[in-house]
Amino acid sequence: MKPKMIIPMLVCLDVEAELDFCVKAFGAVELSRRTAENGNVIHATLMIHQSMLMLHNEAPHLASRAPQSDGSSSVVTYLYDDDVDGIMARAIALGASVLMPAEDQLWGDRVGRLMDPAAHVRNIAARIE
Repeated sequence: MKPKMIIPMLVCLDVEAELDFCVKAFGAVELSRRTAENGNVIHATLMIHQSMLMLHNEAPHLASRAPQSDGSSSVVTYLYDDDVDGIMARAIALGASVLMPAEDQLWGDRVGRLMDPAAHVRNIAARIE
């Protein structure tokens, strides 16, 4: 039986910029990319730790749109990694905005929330309990 999984796909205005951000901020590994005839990256698949993530450009024939830059989002990705503060610092240096500083939470995680330059909202967390 082939593996079954859910792979989130983030819609972006600039896939190549989001790909670069994910590699530099989160240590993502690029697995594949597709380019348009003009050379622009229109789709990429990444691996961050044991999880896959797809990035895809807005397309006129699809209703999916890139997020707004107001910090609201119907999707928040969670990245669990022991280096919450280091990842937050790298992301901020790359243009991410802090929506919630990293703090130890009552449920036993250290969590910070940021919005990356493409307006995707991300929680960076580690189990501290």
